[in-house]
Amino acid sequence: MNPDLNHLHPYPFQKLAALFRDITPNPALKPISLSIGEPKHDTPQFIKEALIAGLGGLANYPTTAGSDALRGAISQWLARRYAIPAPDAKTQVLPVNGSREALFAFAQAVVDRSKPNPVVVSPNPFYQIYEGAALLAGAEPQFINTLPEDDFRMDYAQLPEDVWQRTQLIYVCSPGNPNGHVMDLEEWRDLFEIADRYGFIIAADECYSEIYFDEPPLSALQAARQLGRDDYRNLIVFSSLSKRSNVPGLRSGFVAGDASIIAKFTLYRTYHGCAMNPAVQAASLAAWNDEAHVAENRRLYSEKFALVLKTLQPVLPISLPDAGFYLWLRTPISDTVFAQGLLREQNVTVLPGSYLAREARGVNPGEGFVRFALVASVDETIEAARRIANFSAKLTERSSVHR
Repeated sequence: MNPDLNHLHPYPFQKLAALFRDITPNPALKPISLSIGEPKHDTPQFIKEALIAGLGGLANYPTTAGSDALRGAISQWLARRYAIPAPDAKTQVLPVNGSREALFAFAQAVVDRSKPNPVVVSPNPFYQIYEGAALLAGAEPQFINTLPEDDFRMDYAQLPEDVWQRTQLIYVCSPGNPNGHVMDLEEWRDLFEIADRYGFIIAADECYSEIYFDEPPLSALQAARQLGRDDYRNLIVFSSLSKRSNVPGLRSGFVAGDASIIAKFTLYRTYHGCAMNPAVQAASLAAWNDEAHVAENRRLYSEKFALVLKTLQPVLPISLPDAGFYLWLRTPISDTVFAQGLLREQNVTVLPGSYLAREARGVNPGEGFVRFALVASVDETIEAARRIANFSAKLTERSSVHR
């Protein structure tokens, strides 16, 4: 067996199951889970109908590159959404089976094991696929702590020169998971400059880009065009329909950017067997061509955030993120103890922030935080917020008594 499998860490939800093994949730309350970022809004009917109508395609082997129609629809969506010239649908766009699969596979295609001690960099906290992808590509994961005192920006000075010299790939996530931070143009400028200096590739994870409250988040492709990088050199963007269109089970997304990297990644995927199901392609085509359902999706999230913040702000230090559907909350006690107590007393499940991070430079930047995913229905989300407020208020009362 591949010895690198032994380097993989337990997934956060495995650790959560172990944490809750001896906890008995309050049986008087219906369970509510805010721990997993799985959209719960209804899948639009027209997407289901397009999937069914596309079932005839099951009689054919799909191509790795996907259909011309799907690539064209994605290219046109990028042009509309980001006010940029449409990327070349044949050379700069590639459909993938969800951003998770592509983010993992990308490191396998990018990392050059012939060079000594290759490095893959990611933010910390982070989506654990980045770390697993690095390890199974034979690379060393290195982390940049994203901290509230820095407004969750990546401080590249945290890593020494010798690490950057060995870096072949960096993962970034904007809007960020779990903090919701959106990278601005100056942050992109800094990243492009350091990528040019050391020659590494940027994997920009933008799967939360369509869930926002005011201004649409800046895309890496937009930033590149604004900074004169019209060829998107050394840049690949990853996007998904899962959050945008409430179809996590469809497993559909795309990568776009540097044509030379797309060509190599397509070659890799031809051998990897990653062609998208023709029926899924048909449903995806329908989803990328419609924005009305996306606007309604955003409205629901905005409604939930407004009501949750109104409920929680009197008892907890919480504010609206830049974008995305997570709340990243600092806890008054240990994040794991907070999560255990919330389940025991209120039957609400949240994810301890320390499970989403690694210790780097003596700090686990997720410690003392929990992540709430506001993915459930409006009513269920508001009920969860009331229970969290009640639990937090009782914590404050207990703390006052023990002083």
